[in-house]
Amino acid sequence: MSWFKRELKGIITSTEDKKEAPDGIWNKCPQCKKPLHYSEQVENQYVCHYCGFHIRIGSKEYFSILFDNNEFTEIAPNLTSGDPLSFVDTKKYSDRLKDTIKKTGLNDAIRAAYGKIDGQDIVIACMDFNFIGGSMGSVVGEKIARSIDHSIATKAPFLMISKSGGARMMEAAFSLMQMAKTSAKLALLAQAKVPYISLLTDPTTGGVTASYAMLGDINIAEPGSLIGFAGPRVIKETIKKDLPKGFQTAEFVQEHGFLDFIVDRREMKDKLASFLRMMAN
Repeated sequence: MSWFKRELKGIITSTEDKKEAPDGIWNKCPQCKKPLHYSEQVENQYVCHYCGFHIRIGSKEYFSILFDNNEFTEIAPNLTSGDPLSFVDTKKYSDRLKDTIKKTGLNDAIRAAYGKIDGQDIVIACMDFNFIGGSMGSVVGEKIARSIDHSIATKAPFLMISKSGGARMMEAAFSLMQMAKTSAKLALLAQAKVPYISLLTDPTTGGVTASYAMLGDINIAEPGSLIGFAGPRVIKETIKKDLPKGFQTAEFVQEHGFLDFIVDRREMKDKLASFLRMMAN
């Protein structure tokens, strides 16, 4: 019977003739679960065109979105972390660094560069969550410091794009010192009257939130970003109360006065250019 076998010729493809879709061509939106083609993601700046969810991206993607013609000069690109404490958990910290560098192609959880946005000079430091959870170690602090030094020297505004799980436990006090170091550098930037814009993306937590991420002349965030210090479970156990709906989302944080604007990534470059022109005047 026809429903047990194919009657038409030419519609059966043998196994050896089937073509697999290359890895990375298709993936699912983490929020609405609908399929997204890679070319569509790039064209829409990695924002789901079905539900508007902002997919996590790294410094490579942010630089291509923000810098004019994706042209920039990187600051201290070869700076890497040491292992001052000879830290060992499930494996040596030095070995984990080598493995992560090889896997991600990054030297640490941040890249910094200077270039132009809409023809206006700017210095951008952008964190990468793929590198040990975007954790803040000594290299992160040093690159931010050098970026601020470049901003002061050239009078170019500084943009910090934060995306981090917090301090890097493998560097202990060396990591925590970066909170004071970067905050002090930002104070010098303010004294020099050079604008600082802080962009908080998903997630921005821990010591990063407690330092440079919240110190901008203008603090902005992408929609739906997780922003906070401690995790919601820790807070709930501490205060012994249920947390309000939407707690620690960018929208909740803005409602309570810690953010100036929430900006869609597709409008980010135009908004930043507008902020730069406004602050230049």
